[in-house]
Order: sequence, then structure tokens, then C-alpha cells
Amino acid sequence: MAGYLALVGPTAAGKTEAGIRLAEALGTEILSIDSMLVYRGMDVGTAKPSADQLARVPHHLIDLVDPSEPFSVAAFQAAARAAADDVRRRRGRPPLLVGGSGLYFRAVVDDLELPGTEPSVRAELEEEAALVGARPMHRRLETLDPAAAAKIEPDNVRRTIRALEVAAITGRAFSSFAGRWESFPAERARGAGVRATGDVLAARIGERIAAMLEAGWVEEVRGLMARGFGGWLTATQAIGYAELARHLEGALEFDEAVELTARRTKELARRQLAWFRRDPRIRWFDVGRAGAVSVVDDVAAHLSGDA
Repeated sequence: MAGYLALVGPTAAGKTEAGIRLAEALGTEILSIDSMLVYRGMDVGTAKPSADQLARVPHHLIDLVDPSEPFSVAAFQAAARAAADDVRRRRGRPPLLVGGSGLYFRAVVDDLELPGTEPSVRAELEEEAALVGARPMHRRLETLDPAAAAKIEPDNVRRTIRALEVAAITGRAFSSFAGRWESFPAERARGAGVRATGDVLAARIGERIAAMLEAGWVEEVRGLMARGFGGWLTATQAIGYAELARHLEGALEFDEAVELTARRTKELARRQLAWFRRDPRIRWFDVGRAGAVSVVDDVAAHLSGDA
């Protein structure tokens, strides 16, 4: 059996509940590969599993750090592999990776070279970004490392800063660490991806945003801002959190914040699909408005090797 099992796909496809049902069927535990679920206190707007869901199947790699606390992909990789070893030892089964972060998926599954961090360098870059904005920082990256800049959105200041940080502390282009990214060893993972048509996914995204707002997302953001995380939410452009923080600061009307959140979420879903489509270890399952729970039986058969 492969070293890891996985259920991946775009945001709002229904992976959380489907993943729990799969883990129950397969007799294993879940390793979250969602880059936002690692943050404590960001629960509503990340659709973090509920207490009832967490009670059904053990989840790992959730609530690891406070927002704005330094946390790298390398740190996630180390935590994930330790958790995976623990699951294998106790369960005698590979863990089930569930989420939409292609970077975290590859970091856990494959032997990728991940450079470390240097807080002082990161702090200087973040201070500069706060002064000049995301796009001037991205233009600097274009000069230093065109290959890395081409894969980072100009407004994604967090990833831009990371690429500049790596160049500063290693003397190497951030893109030079990608040598093993085009290798997909089949024995490392057996994956299932869920996907939906654009119209279906857009409808599910709209319903999800509405449900999160009804569940108190604005109040959650207000609480985070009161704790001093408002600048971090805006600077990192955490989808929805950044928009609602700007709304609470008076910079955006509520309807504008919601519309921008929906648009950015759809863009994220497209990027997630594009990332995972490159991986030949993932077999795709089409879903409708019911989401990923509708294909749990077929996915379980695939992951268990029966299909």
C-alpha cells in the first residue's frame, strides 16, 4: 500500500465530511493539509471541522500556531511526518491526507528540499511590504528570480516575501529548490481528487460563505483584530478574513467584502485544481451539488486498492 492516502480538491467541494467518512471506512486517521487550519482562532472562516466531527475521527495538524506566529512549510512537513509515523504505528494503516493545499500535500508526501526561515529577515521584508505594498515587492522578485515570480500572484505578499527571504538567507533563487517537484513516485501516495463544474462549485462557494457569515464569521474577525491580528490578516490576504477586516476598519462596504471574498475563493479553487491536476497519482471523481460525500464509496474502493 502507498505511504499516504489522500482526498484532495478545491475549496467548498465537501472534503471535510467526506474525509471523515473515508477515514471511518478505512480505519485510519486524518492529517489536514489545509494551510489555514494550522492557525488557532481561525475556525469559522476556514470551515474548520466541528467538535462533533473531530470526535468521530482523530485529526492532526490543526490549531498548531497562533495567527502571525512564524510557521513554515518545512515546519509543517516535520509535524506531518511525525504525526503520520504515529498513525502508522498505532493503526497499522497509512494516514489519510485531506485538504486543498497542493504545496502541503507535496511537502508531506515527497522528498522535497525546503529551505528554512530567518525571523529577522522576514520581519524586515514584512515591514517594507507594509510600507510599499505587495506589487513593488513582487517586482523586486521578478528581477531576482523570474521563475519564482511567474508562479506567484502579484498581490500574494506572503508568498512573495517567502521567496525573497529564501534568496536572502541562502544566496540561492527560491525557484532553485524545485528540482524534485517534477517527480511523482507512485509508491508514496494513492490519491483521490474531487471536482465539480464551475457553476456547481460557484454555487457551493456562495452557500458556504453565507453559512460562515451566519455562523459568526464577522464576530470571529472582530475578535482576532481585538487580539492584535488585524494587520496580519490584511497583510497575508487570508481569503475572507482580509476582506472582513477591511470592512470592520471602514475600508470596504459589507457587500463589497462578501463579493470580493467569493471572487477570490473561486480563483483559489481554480489554482487548487490546476496544481493537483499535474499529479498523476490522483484519480479524479466528479461530484454534483451534494459534494464529495456522494462519491465516498467509490473513493474508498479506490484508496483501498479495490478499484
